[in-house]
Amino acid sequence: MAIAAAATKLSSFLLSKRAPISLSLLQSSTSAPQIHSSAARPFNKSNKISIFNLGLAGKSQEMEESLKEMVNFHYPDVEFSFQSLVESFCRNQRPREALKVFEIASSAKFRLPISTCNALLSSVVEERLNLDEVVFVYKEMVKAGILPNVDTLNCLISVLIEGGRMELALDQFGRMEKKNCKPNCRTYEILICGLCSKGRVDEAVRVWDQMLEIGCNRDRDFYMSLVPLFCRVHRLDEAIKLFNLMKADGFSPDLFLYSVLIQHLCEDLRMKDALEVFEEMTESGVTPMTCILVDIVNAYCKLREFDEAMSFVKENDISDVEPYNALLEGFCDVARIQEAAKYLQMIQEMGITDVHSWNILINCLCKKGFVRKAFEVFGKMIVFSNSPDVATYSSIITGFCKTCSYDSALDWFRQGIVKNMSFGSESCSDLVNGLCLMERVQEAVGVFYCASTKGCTLTTNALEVLIQGLCLDGKVKEAINLRSVASCYGTACTASTYEIIILGLLDLNKRKDTLPLLSQMLMGGCNLNFRTYRILICSLCVESTSYNAAILFNQMVQESGLVPDTETLEKLVNITSKCRQLHLVVHSLNKVIESDALTSPALCNAIIYGLLKEGNKHEARRFLDWMLEKGWVPDSNTHGLLVGNVDVDGNDGENEAYEDGDGVSSILSEGLGNSS
Repeated sequence: MAIAAAATKLSSFLLSKRAPISLSLLQSSTSAPQIHSSAARPFNKSNKISIFNLGLAGKSQEMEESLKEMVNFHYPDVEFSFQSLVESFCRNQRPREALKVFEIASSAKFRLPISTCNALLSSVVEERLNLDEVVFVYKEMVKAGILPNVDTLNCLISVLIEGGRMELALDQFGRMEKKNCKPNCRTYEILICGLCSKGRVDEAVRVWDQMLEIGCNRDRDFYMSLVPLFCRVHRLDEAIKLFNLMKADGFSPDLFLYSVLIQHLCEDLRMKDALEVFEEMTESGVTPMTCILVDIVNAYCKLREFDEAMSFVKENDISDVEPYNALLEGFCDVARIQEAAKYLQMIQEMGITDVHSWNILINCLCKKGFVRKAFEVFGKMIVFSNSPDVATYSSIITGFCKTCSYDSALDWFRQGIVKNMSFGSESCSDLVNGLCLMERVQEAVGVFYCASTKGCTLTTNALEVLIQGLCLDGKVKEAINLRSVASCYGTACTASTYEIIILGLLDLNKRKDTLPLLSQMLMGGCNLNFRTYRILICSLCVESTSYNAAILFNQMVQESGLVPDTETLEKLVNITSKCRQLHLVVHSLNKVIESDALTSPALCNAIIYGLLKEGNKHEARRFLDWMLEKGWVPDSNTHGLLVGNVDVDGNDGENEAYEDGDGVSSILSEGLGNSS
């Protein structure tokens, strides 16, 4: 009676849950023992829906408790209920809840069907959960005596590839037949895609050849996946072979497949193959997208087969303007301006032009410096009711800059700003470069700030020219602020740009102001070149910044692999020796010696003596041995070490690294990786 009362209580609890989703009724389980009590009721649809809703609501603990009570009270049809719940959670993209149901079912020794296990594995793979979850399901299947089939192993291979275990995936593929599982087209698709994603294209092709040899049947999804894949990895012969096999197997390519194949054939300038596919597509009744027509025209233009391109456009009775514009650009790219002008006139008479058509020719003329001719085209553009846009203004600004007419260029720039235009990087950079060349730096700065507020970014070269102009005028602080603004708007600074500012600071004797700038370079990931390293290290070789010079020297030698010149070495050794910091750079100095870049006996003596002052007898002896191997004669202090009458253990207690205390060194250490 106690058991019956408990069962009644559980049924009341489960029936109290809301049940908005209907699921199929459960059938009785043959593996679970039955309770022959009048209080034991079948575990009905409403009960299962309640548990399902708990999982959907994220109430994992309550769901788990309900599942365990189902097991403990041995409800009829309980095993099938677990099966149904796993499948329902998988269909609703809730693999974690499905895994929990599967885990409880496994602990209760329930034997779920292979189809349910495979559905769970597929859900786990699709949701990109950890490899551990897949391994857990697979192990539980083996323990329960559920033999894996090809779908099971496909999931396993897929998740191994996803987890970077390519070799293990290939090993599982090789073992499939031993497990009485014959690979299917999905198996080969997973392997080929995985190998290509890892850059192992040749191996992928060999797997594909193996599939052909054994005569594995292929479905439509296989072709839809692999034809674009082989195109992307530039194996067009294999892509065409697959494409032809697809048709031989009775599958019709769709617009997407035609487009991808034609696009990549055109990129490789395989015009014969591309045109054959295009002709087949049109004959099969598939209407090509405009981008396909543009791809074909562009390929003709790259081959300089302009007559063929014009014939293609004419024969296909194309009404979209984009292929005509592509042909115009093709003429302009090879400076066939007269032909471009005639073609523009022809398509204008056909009524197939837009503002971009006119801009193509205007831009070409302006880049060549033919501004007068560009304005003739500009006038016709207005006559035919095409209003100029930002591309038109940008081209004209570039044209005026080409002819050094910077006042006119500046006037057009201001007109564009008034019209709220966002100019391109090229035209603004041309204008800034030109104004700086004419020593009109402040006007160039004004252009920079106006363009930045409209979202325009300068080229790194234009920014460098502008900063150099400010620094030459002694306006280094303004240059630093401008660099910060440029960085905020996405213009990257090179090491040479920073170098200009650093030299400007040094000219103003603001040595310490270079440290924050150096920190910004390092934290921003800027790669320092040899000249920048040299300038910075030499400028930091004073007592107040010697520690920073040392860690920058370590960065130069150990991480960048650069060998400093003799002057830089002398300055660094002198200051670090004076500040008892030579031990900070001793490992980098060893690398310099190994590269035979140390050519001064006097400098070697200074290193040995400096190490002795710091109590580094072992390192000093190493340098002495190297010096003797070179055949150099030690000075008196070094000779004293050699004969053993120098007190190498003397230490005045100042052996700690000197910090400048301005808060910048910690940033430098983080950016450079303090080798001390």
